[in-house]
Amino acid sequence: MDRTLTVGAGANGPVVTERVGSVAILRLNRPERLNAFTEDVRAGMIAAFDDFDADDGVRAVVLTGTGRAFCAGADLARGGDTFRPESGEGDDGFPPDAGGQVALRIFRSTKPVIAAVNGPAAGVGVTMTLPADVRIGSDTAKFGFVFTRRGLVPEACSTWFLPRIVGISTAAEWALGGRMVTAAEALERGLLREVVPAERVVDRAIEVANEMITGTAPVSVALTRSLLWTMLGAPGPEVAHRAESEVLYGRGLAADVQEGVQAFLAKRAPEFTDRVSDLPLAVATMMSKSD
Repeated sequence: MDRTLTVGAGANGPVVTERVGSVAILRLNRPERLNAFTEDVRAGMIAAFDDFDADDGVRAVVLTGTGRAFCAGADLARGGDTFRPESGEGDDGFPPDAGGQVALRIFRSTKPVIAAVNGPAAGVGVTMTLPADVRIGSDTAKFGFVFTRRGLVPEACSTWFLPRIVGISTAAEWALGGRMVTAAEALERGLLREVVPAERVVDRAIEVANEMITGTAPVSVALTRSLLWTMLGAPGPEVAHRAESEVLYGRGLAADVQEGVQAFLAKRAPEFTDRVSDLPLAVATMMSKSD
């Protein structure tokens, strides 16, 4: 596959981005530390997703790591003080969880997100993948919700995401016990879509991304992603009915709908012109209702 390298934080920075056609690749880029999570990684990931959402040339995002690991979790260079807050209190009387900030940014992406878990993922290294729409694991991947083994509790909004992905019993087993989970078990329990050889994991994620975006209207993809995720927290189908009715009304007036129907009737590929960057704050507003 032809790749165009674009770098968000310097060639040796903690986050590096690439483009393969319409798919952006975000790589955690601290291989000497197994891509351990730091403040620079947090800032770089959020900035990269901001750039992806603003770029109509980007239709989907693949999240992966450089080297043999996906992400080993928080960088423990500070030892026992690693999780001692350095910043002042936030609006709620305590500082926001950095992993949660990343998870919420991925959650609010207007483009589909596929996590290509190229190796071990622990702590925030696994919880940051939960807001992805699809997770593909390498055969060398392992997953560890290890928080209780460090005297912590789960973060990155994982107590919301994980039970919805794998069910409450599996979520409790993994998060309470904190043992490492093999790729085979993660596939069996529904955390992963599929497992492939390590050298294939990014290319396979790109293939899946292209399957999700080829022939689809970018704005409709963004709105559909928002509806699906937001409705996970809805108290009943009536909420979905109200939201879908509102979005369907707006889409029915759009040029994309006319083009989509005409292309189908003419048996040709559609050429959608509505742009995600021109969307009003509908997607962000819809997402914020679930906060």
